[in-house]
Amino acid sequence: MVERASELWAAVDGARRHGGTVGLVPTMGYLHEGHQSLVARSAGENDLTVVSIFVNPLQFAEGEDYGTYPRDLDRDRELCAAAGAGLVFAPSTEEMYPQAPITSVAVEGLNAILEGEFRPTHFDGVTTVVAKLFSMLGPGRAYFGEKDYQQLAIIRRMAADLSLPVEVVGCPTFRESDGLAMSSRNVYLSSDERPAATVLWRGLQAGRDAVVGGSRNPDEVEAVMAAVLAAESKAAPEYAAVVDAASLGRPVVLEGELRLLVAARIGRARLIDNIGVDLDRL
Repeated sequence: MVERASELWAAVDGARRHGGTVGLVPTMGYLHEGHQSLVARSAGENDLTVVSIFVNPLQFAEGEDYGTYPRDLDRDRELCAAAGAGLVFAPSTEEMYPQAPITSVAVEGLNAILEGEFRPTHFDGVTTVVAKLFSMLGPGRAYFGEKDYQQLAIIRRMAADLSLPVEVVGCPTFRESDGLAMSSRNVYLSSDERPAATVLWRGLQAGRDAVVGGSRNPDEVEAVMAAVLAAESKAAPEYAAVVDAASLGRPVVLEGELRLLVAARIGRARLIDNIGVDLDRL
């Protein structure tokens, strides 16, 4: 494990000098099987896989769970090693932000919809820290889970717009046996809230069934998903949306590759999830 950017630079430059490829899995720690799948994917495609573990204060608004976000660095290091990581980069806040940053990276438009409506400063914090990590990495690949689909789309656009030499690779969502998407925030769910959390997956399935069944009206599909969320007494729904998978724009008529997305609060946990539907493949 290294904690300084200079040590990370030395490691990745050394790998590339010997003809190796480098993969990065950016995380905020408290890893689960979904994170491990990203690490394993990178380890299978690159000579050196780096896992960054950093709870980034810039992506938390006042009153959010920055101070209580779950942390267990020793366990995370064990899981990284088991999945094939070659290096863990676990910087301090002072290492990542030696001065209070006055420069930020914003993907305008995409940062203000869906999650951005409920967490207005969130994505600017994400893209700023990821841009820093990409600068530290240099040429390589970076692996992100599709569970945070809007984040994945925003980071792809950022990397393209800034000509960053990093290929952004999206990887499938890992789920529990009952469909709940794996998330570090699932630890917030109490024993009676945990079954209720499957409502996100049930809502997405209902939306997908409506599309597969022939609905091409986004209002209808969103209403179907919203109704499922609303029927769960322990859930406080925030949105149910169907968008174009590439642009995140809301189609007038559903066609091509789509993404269905939902968000809800269940007790202390704020959960998001999504699934894809490709009408060209039906």
